[in-house]
Amino acid sequence: MRYDDIVKECEKLTYRDKLRLSQLLIQLGRKEEEKENPQKRTEATVKSSVTITEEDINSIEYIATRLLKLKPTKMKSLKNSIRAMYNFQGSISEQDEMEVIAKLQKLKYIKIDNNKISYLK
Repeated sequence: MRYDDIVKECEKLTYRDKLRLSQLLIQLGRKEEEKENPQKRTEATVKSSVTITEEDINSIEYIATRLLKLKPTKMKSLKNSIRAMYNFQGSISEQDEMEVIAKLQKLKYIKIDNNKISYLK
């Protein structure tokens, strides 16, 4: 199928389907970009696993603020909430997700006991 054919078919979609398709294409494009340029992703992962930087703290504060509004009570719902925050940026790996949770605990935003989440701030 050619680009022009796809455009003609897309014009037939409802506005909601067009928005969903555009979101999907952005996510796929970002994932493909991460695969083609893994160096940027690797450097960011190494940096975040060594120490908590100012940028990480701002990001963690943003995540914590959103989580305080959502107040997920179980580990599964906490992971789903964090994953949803990274939807528009492609995605977040399970390892990065666990690092975010560890940073939230280290900075005393949350406490996890038997898969139940408590909010400390």
